[in-house]
Amino acid sequence: MDPATIIGIVLALGALFGMIQLEGVSIAGLLLPAPIILVFGATIGVGIAGTTIKDAILSFKKISRAFTGKVVPPQSVIDGVVSLAEKARSEGLLSLEQEAEKLDDPFMKGALQNIADGTDGEELRILLEDEMESRLAADRTASKFFMSLGGYAPTVGIVGTVVSLTHVLENLAEPDELGHMIAAAFVATLWGLLTANFLWLPLGARLKKLADLDELRMTLLMEGVLAVQAGSQPRLLGERLKAMVPTHALEGGDGKGGKGGKAKAGAKKGGDDQGLAA
Repeated sequence: MDPATIIGIVLALGALFGMIQLEGVSIAGLLLPAPIILVFGATIGVGIAGTTIKDAILSFKKISRAFTGKVVPPQSVIDGVVSLAEKARSEGLLSLEQEAEKLDDPFMKGALQNIADGTDGEELRILLEDEMESRLAADRTASKFFMSLGGYAPTVGIVGTVVSLTHVLENLAEPDELGHMIAAAFVATLWGLLTANFLWLPLGARLKKLADLDELRMTLLMEGVLAVQAGSQPRLLGERLKAMVPTHALEGGDGKGGKGGKAKAGAKKGGDDQGLAA
């Protein structure tokens, strides 16, 4: 598990809490039920209104993935593909069927089984590209949903503030209460900005990043197995796959990783809950 999301949100909340303490703001004054209910309820409501119930439910199920999703190092994927190339070169393509049975990754397992079954290279590429897109669709749908919530939340907060200020204007005859009421009115705007920038947008960005990383992982696997099927030399295959990955993403940082952006339209980036693990 990559802890970036947890660390980032905790750090952001810590900075906010530090400011509250330094400014001497009362936390109780910020935890007002009415604006919290409005911001969370209305934001999620308009978010659902802009999509389908099925996609909204899927998106909320993906929240755990944003915190626990694994990032598979591209170098480990490349090493796994190269070892398969060496096995295929020494024992033949049929030997890959035995390797497929040892894998937990359904994408790679299916690719190796198709190679062992003698599937044509072009047909296998089309099959793998279609499967890759379908696997990435869920994360991208969830990412768009949470990014949309991040856009709605500040505006919903402003709506809450306007409603509260209307109430303030109705009580101008009580000047002693105006300061407290105006301060409370802006709490809705605070919660709108807070939830957008500390919750919804980070969740959306994280899921997009995981989808990008997963795309690179599967692109490396796809190009690798197709090259294995074509009889590519293992060492050259390893160098070719490294050239598809940004240098900083390769373990070791020796500068030999290659020119990022060659993998399938830049192979946006890749990684998933499962790597090329036997």
